[in-house]
Amino acid sequence: MTQQPFSRPGAIDLSALKRPAQSAPGAAAPGAPGATAGGAGGQATGAYTVEVDEQSFQSVLESSMTAPVVLVFYSPGRSPESADLARNVSTVAEEYDGRFLAGLVDIDASPQIAQAMQIQQVPLMYVLLDGRPVTQPIPSAPPIDELRAFFNQLGQQLTAQGIGGRHKPRTVEAPEGEEPVSDPRFAAADEALASGDVDTAVAEYEKLVAANPADTEAAAGLARAQLLKRTQGVDLNAARAAAAANPDDVEAQILVADLDLLGGHVEDAFARLVELVRRASGDERNAVREHLVALFAAVGNDDPRVLKGRQALANALF
Repeated sequence: MTQQPFSRPGAIDLSALKRPAQSAPGAAAPGAPGATAGGAGGQATGAYTVEVDEQSFQSVLESSMTAPVVLVFYSPGRSPESADLARNVSTVAEEYDGRFLAGLVDIDASPQIAQAMQIQQVPLMYVLLDGRPVTQPIPSAPPIDELRAFFNQLGQQLTAQGIGGRHKPRTVEAPEGEEPVSDPRFAAADEALASGDVDTAVAEYEKLVAANPADTEAAAGLARAQLLKRTQGVDLNAARAAAAANPDDVEAQILVADLDLLGGHVEDAFARLVELVRRASGDERNAVREHLVALFAAVGNDDPRVLKGRQALANALF
């Protein structure tokens, strides 16, 4: 398959699409985290594959703002080879751990998308980035080895252009009676933590954050791993005694806050550092503030205790 260079044509015209129907409360939209991705007649599933319909098309386009989306148009009934292409693209995209997202469009089930994209035949494949096609449409179904070479060349082009974002994995529902599929991004870090190798876990999370600074889950994982690293081998009673004897010792207070958080005393940890922010000044005050923000990330920015902690920090600062 001939390599096609990236270009920057105009954005996709969505005017042919109807306004998406509202999902039932609590239901996951197709392609959203929590939905099962099944493509090419339900035969292609994975953490980086999504079956695209009118309701999910806009969110898939928005996903291309983070990293490329390989959009495949197929019709199982009219073109079996197009369904094969959909499955193969899904297979290859999964091998890249978020570098690409495979978006599979059954034009029989979603004719309005085909209309919006002016699809005249299948199979057809586009690569989208920043909401726009960045290659010419590819009207063929190359063998999977050629697809792998194509993806590899695209990855090299992305790296050369300084584009290093990655997609977050879609949650794939496990069959009844089986364990849920784990998040593949964190496999190496989880394995390191399970073996007690905190340094390696920190390094693995740092790689994920460097590849995609907007990945809040990876940032939270990094903050938790760093917390474990800071508190390794610390004597809790000695740390508390030192903090009690030196209430304005920033390092002593921060260490006890870390230990409190690790022990599940989240609000105590936050309150200790908020109070220290009130008393400290200059560089020390900024160091405490930054450490507290890191603890917020470790707990999770949507946690109600974090929301209260942020308000308390704002009050202490201003």
